[in-house]
Amino acid sequence: MAIHDDIPPPYSAVGKHGVFPHASHDERARFNFLANLNKHVAGTLGPGNKLAYERRALPKFIAEHDREPQDRFEVRRAMNADPYHRFWSALKRNNMEMRQQNGRSIVLRQLDDLDARARAASGNGDGLELDPAITIPRYQKAVDIHCMPGSYHGEERPGDVSAGANYDCGIFVTTGGGMGALSDGGGQALAKWARETRPGWQPRRILDIGVTVGHSAVPLAQAFPDCEVIAIDTAAPVLRYGHARARSLGVDNIRFVQADAEDLSRFPDGYFDWVQTTMFLHETSGQSLPRIIAEGARVLAPGGLMLHLEQPQYTADMPLFEQFMRDWDAFNNNEPFWSAMHAFDMHDVLETAGLPRADQFEAKVRAVVDATVFPPSVEGEAEDFGRAAVWHAYGAWKNRAELREAAE
Repeated sequence: MAIHDDIPPPYSAVGKHGVFPHASHDERARFNFLANLNKHVAGTLGPGNKLAYERRALPKFIAEHDREPQDRFEVRRAMNADPYHRFWSALKRNNMEMRQQNGRSIVLRQLDDLDARARAASGNGDGLELDPAITIPRYQKAVDIHCMPGSYHGEERPGDVSAGANYDCGIFVTTGGGMGALSDGGGQALAKWARETRPGWQPRRILDIGVTVGHSAVPLAQAFPDCEVIAIDTAAPVLRYGHARARSLGVDNIRFVQADAEDLSRFPDGYFDWVQTTMFLHETSGQSLPRIIAEGARVLAPGGLMLHLEQPQYTADMPLFEQFMRDWDAFNNNEPFWSAMHAFDMHDVLETAGLPRADQFEAKVRAVVDATVFPPSVEGEAEDFGRAAVWHAYGAWKNRAELREAAE
């Protein structure tokens, strides 16, 4: 259902599959309201923060300290005292809370049916490997990530799919449809980027870390049908839902495995041709992230691809006000590790993990625009006009320099 570019697509455009929650008229109306409120707060009201900073908060800070702020934290303290930013921030936070509660109410009223449909779609459970011995990391259970009640691992009752169903039914609203009807524009973008970057490449095994419900893993499995995709997460509810979702979409070359990415000892060295994450690293702690990268590098085969899609790191040339605005999620959207992660030098982290800078790269990966949701526009790089996310990718081709030298 194509709509005008300036407003989010209606919830009626969301993609359906065999285990997707059914929303009533009023529930769809609430989601439509929240999607439009989110766009209004971000797009129309958001620029007011810079005006508030330049006209009030910054002059006040300079008057009090006889200097400009030295880091994003000083900008934050100055802005937290400004009434406009406080109002804007409260609107944005409440929008997310209302989105989560609407999704939760949709799921809970039909949980019996959702669990039954998930069991039916999963069949004999082939390709779903749960391990009750896995401990949920503290960085996942310390807060409700994204304000989602129970975070990714919460259950209303043992063995349910409530967390995955809530996550799936609301992400279309949060992103304003920018990742497509099935919210899989990130995975589609990964597949497109890989094909364009390395034509003819056929990876044998792909490891998707922090899979959640498989929005990225399913498009990869579809793009490389002869490849085995192993999708891991520590949270059983989202794995149950993700497995059922994939099977209902006719995708059966994915194994959903409950595992902690800090310990991939079940896999031998060089087992995967592609190890990747999509907007996952910022939800890990400063201690866990380097260990996850190191384990990923160990199980990556020579010539293989490691790719991490994230928002840009906070570099010295990024203005402090922009860093502050990007940091909003860390302090207001239950993403406590966002700030620290984006201050890392990812090149150092990759190099310490055994992937030297000669093997590394950075890239922009644009989500694929879903023509069933957004109307066609002009050709080229500017096609999406804000309708699709653009991620900053940090990656490496393992032993690329050595392999090139050997070939020469």
